[in-house]
Amino acid sequence: MNRLVIQEMKKAFGEKQVLKKVDFTFEQGKIYGLLGRNGAGKTTLFNCLSGDLAPDGGTVMLEQDGQRRPLTPEDIGYVFATPILPEFLTGYEFLKFYMEIQAAHIKTTNTIDDYFDLIKIEREDRNRLIKEYSHGMKNKLQMLLFLIARPPVILLDEPLTSFDVVVALEIKKLLRAIRSKHILIFSTHILQLATDLCDEVVVLHEGSLSSIDEATLHSNTFEAKILDMLKDEKDV
Repeated sequence: MNRLVIQEMKKAFGEKQVLKKVDFTFEQGKIYGLLGRNGAGKTTLFNCLSGDLAPDGGTVMLEQDGQRRPLTPEDIGYVFATPILPEFLTGYEFLKFYMEIQAAHIKTTNTIDDYFDLIKIEREDRNRLIKEYSHGMKNKLQMLLFLIARPPVILLDEPLTSFDVVVALEIKKLLRAIRSKHILIFSTHILQLATDLCDEVVVLHEGSLSSIDEATLHSNTFEAKILDMLKDEKDV
C-alpha cells in the first residue's frame, strides 16, 4: 500500500503566501477530490508535487511497503487542465514515441491500437495531427499517458471539464477501475463532481489542507459545510 506524505509544504510568490503549511497523507486506493476557490493554490500544490515548482519548505515523500523516499517526477502522472502535447505529431506517432521511451516501465502487452480503443478514439483519427484534435480528444490522449506508464501518483487538474457527458462517464468509470493501484488526486471546483466521483474530499483553504469527514460527503450538509469553509477566503 503506497502513501503520499506531505509535511509542512510552503510556497509563496513574493509576499503572497499561497501554501502556508500543508500537512496531509494521501493513500492508495482512493480518489481524492481537491476542492478550493479559484486562485486558492490547487494548481500550485500540483506543480510543487510534480516538480514543476520548487516549494519554499517542507517535504514530500512516497511511502512504499513502509519505506519512505523522496517523491520523484517519475512517480507522478499529471493530467493538465489544458493539454500539453506535441501537436506536430499524429496521435499514433506520439503514443508510439511515448511507449518506446517508457518501455522499461511498461508492464503490459497492450498495443497502441488497444490504448486508442480504450479511450474510444476512432481509427480514422489516430493518424491525424494532434493539432487537429478537439480539446476533448487532446485531453483523452493526455490521460492515456498515465494508463500506459502507471505511476503510483496521478494528479488530475480539472480534466473532465472539456468532455461531453458520455466521455466524462467513461473516464469516471476508468478512474474508479484503476484507483486500487494508484493514489488519485482530482482537482475540481464542481461540488457535484466531487461527491459523485471521489471517495474523500480535501479542501485547500487559507494555504492548508483539511479533510471532510466521509460521512458528510453524501449528506445534505456537505454543500453548506464547504460553502461555510470557503466563503470568507480571499483569492490568492
